[in-house]
Amino acid sequence: MTSVYAKNTFAVLAALTVIGPLAGCSLGANASDGVNAGAPAAPAAPSAPAAPVTHANYKDGQYTETGSYQSPNGTESIAVTLTLAANSVTAVTIVGNGQSSNSQIYQDMFAQGIGAEVVGKNIDELAVTKVAGSSLTSGGFNDALATIKADALK
Repeated sequence: MTSVYAKNTFAVLAALTVIGPLAGCSLGANASDGVNAGAPAAPAAPSAPAAPVTHANYKDGQYTETGSYQSPNGTESIAVTLTLAANSVTAVTIVGNGQSSNSQIYQDMFAQGIGAEVVGKNIDELAVTKVAGSSLTSGGFNDALATIKADALK
């Protein structure tokens, strides 16, 4: 029994000798490099601030354009009406033209949720992806938005 105990003890000590320094490496330091082993790594230096976003100057007014997108039912379209004041969206209206009842349901959901996403925001900062569970309709919105931005610059 004594020899089995001695062999197991030796095996455990040998494993700790190998694993101990490796554990320190995962923290970025070990006892031999003069740094406090186990201490958290110093925070990275702050990166330079991002360049400020420059915005175009859009004419105030109400703009309506139709945007299209692809759905499983084919090409769909929505009419988007945006009201701009001082480059910010003050109102938005969506009129869907779904090719199926399913498409119309998603367009209606999108229309109900889009105001919360865009009203009060600068038109150049809009990046709509998924609104109220509708992800494809945003493609039509973004399509119409690009045309509205071009129209408002004239």
